[in-house]
Amino acid sequence: MKIGVIGTGLMGASMALRLLSAGHRVWVYNRTPARLKSLELAGAIACPTPLALVETVEAALLMVTDGAAVRSLLAAMDTPDRPSPLGDCALIQMGTIAPTESQDLGAIVTQAGGTYLEAPVLGSIPEAKNGKLIMMVGAEEAAYLRWQPLLACLGSSLYHVGPVGSAATLKLAMNQLIGSLTTAFAQSLGLVQATGIDVDTFMAVVRQSALYAPTFDKKLHRMQTRQFADPNFPTKHLLKDMGLFVAAAEAMGLTTLPAESVRCLVEQAVEAGFADDDYAALFNLVSPLPE
Repeated sequence: MKIGVIGTGLMGASMALRLLSAGHRVWVYNRTPARLKSLELAGAIACPTPLALVETVEAALLMVTDGAAVRSLLAAMDTPDRPSPLGDCALIQMGTIAPTESQDLGAIVTQAGGTYLEAPVLGSIPEAKNGKLIMMVGAEEAAYLRWQPLLACLGSSLYHVGPVGSAATLKLAMNQLIGSLTTAFAQSLGLVQATGIDVDTFMAVVRQSALYAPTFDKKLHRMQTRQFADPNFPTKHLLKDMGLFVAAAEAMGLTTLPAESVRCLVEQAVEAGFADDDYAALFNLVSPLPE
């Protein structure tokens, strides 16, 4: 198939490589063209504009920072003097945005005669490269069935959650757990270290208990060594997602605690200079080094 990938950051580039390895023809666009060089060497075709991309491909995957970035891309695809190219290209929005933003975007695409799906994912760079992402899809049944084979190339577990907006909501629920679980683990690890308890003993007990989550082991080494460079998921992105969760919970009449407390902690990590580091850097706020 002729597939486009718009946004070739950590995840977008990995998904483009996966599509290429599966035999698809891939067109790519990024606001920073220099980031496309490695993908061109791998066989992707760089496009100068988002419009040029959607005019070429059957489906375009959008993996950009936030809802505002998606809206700016749609504006760049507007062709007021001729029929919209979205009528011949499905847009699959894969970033983490607010449910209401996704619904608004879906309405714009549908009004232009196109097909819109939201398909946010769980997993990081290794899962994206190997097609092992967990994928949550919000779309009409017909659209989901039409594009399921493409999505299955990227994700080993696909869930059709419901209409547009539902998968975006579920993604926020999952990312709230990312922040809250990591914060809780960081606090427990900090106490264990501060009191001189052997960390291996602590982890052995945790791993045998119902309290264990695999993310604990994934973040343990980073926290112990305080090495947060080369992130799979930067702190600034977690801050955005925690904020979206808090806003969504508030809109539904739910209490925003403790998620708001975690959001504040992540915000402090960003302000402390860890915006582009792995979000495990929040450990430095929970358990600061002695002066």
